[in-house]
Amino acid sequence: MNIGDAARASGVSAKMIRYYEQSGLIPAAERTAAGYRDYSETDVHMLRFVRRARDLGFSVAEIDELLGLWRDRSRQSADVKRIALARIEDLRRKISEMEQMADTLQTLASCCSGDNRPDCPILADLGNPTEDADQKPKHRRGAIGNRLQ
Repeated sequence: MNIGDAARASGVSAKMIRYYEQSGLIPAAERTAAGYRDYSETDVHMLRFVRRARDLGFSVAEIDELLGLWRDRSRQSADVKRIALARIEDLRRKISEMEQMADTLQTLASCCSGDNRPDCPILADLGNPTEDADQKPKHRRGAIGNRLQ
């Protein structure tokens, strides 16, 4: 099957298939006499594997390692589990960081009056790179009072 058919069958775009081949993540497809890529069902199965791994947040390097283990019938499942657990740890760290960002933005939004005045604690905080990231913004009143300090 050609690259378009392989893309539709696997859910991986033709552009990404070319990238994965170029980077060595997957082997280059066989070529027809006319020079077109020719993908087998095995190639499509591998592309689905890569797509599923990407959907779960694995990096290209991690997918390369997983593909190596997938192809190695003498592998130890402990090696696969180690990679999965490291991915889980990384995802939980990112979730925590995103929750902290949401909390910070919620605090900033609650300090903003959201009216027609130009003073905005959100913009003041974004414009103050020396502000301690963990410090909570302070509610202030007055002409300059809505700036965070």
